[in-house]
Amino acid sequence: MGGAQTGVRVELAAEGTANVATGLPVLDHLVGELARCGGMRLTLEVSPGSAEEEVTAAGRALGGSFAELLRSGGASGRGWAYLPADEALAGVVVDLSERPMVASNVEFSGQRVGGLASDVVARFLDELSNAAGLNVHIRLVEGKDTEHVLEAIFKALGVALAQSCRQRRTEG
Repeated sequence: MGGAQTGVRVELAAEGTANVATGLPVLDHLVGELARCGGMRLTLEVSPGSAEEEVTAAGRALGGSFAELLRSGGASGRGWAYLPADEALAGVVVDLSERPMVASNVEFSGQRVGGLASDVVARFLDELSNAAGLNVHIRLVEGKDTEHVLEAIFKALGVALAQSCRQRRTEG
């Protein structure tokens, strides 16, 4: 099987909106939060496939769109944010890198949210990081409810990504 096909578009905007159809409603919601909090207009559509194919395609396509924004002249290439989701508080720091990776103190394996195994979220983040060429550091400060933890992470990721793609301020 050839894997899931994707269509993606990301624009920095004053107000975040998202049209996301990955085939996984929980991932759609999380990517929507990323766009809303990051102030992005984001469209991401993934053709049906296995859950693994859909997640891989979605992360890779979204990361590729961010790679274009990050490598456009003047993008800062780094950003950070701490955001809450109910009782959870998570921080994300991103930095443009020749050695992309995700470093996290969150255990993604063995949990399920809305029928989605959270290690699938780890796969999505790895694909996004590799395709964008980013080091992504995730720190969970507080939180026990898996859904709230993931939402806080994606909200903070959205703000950090938006900061990293925005133009550096110039003196003058």
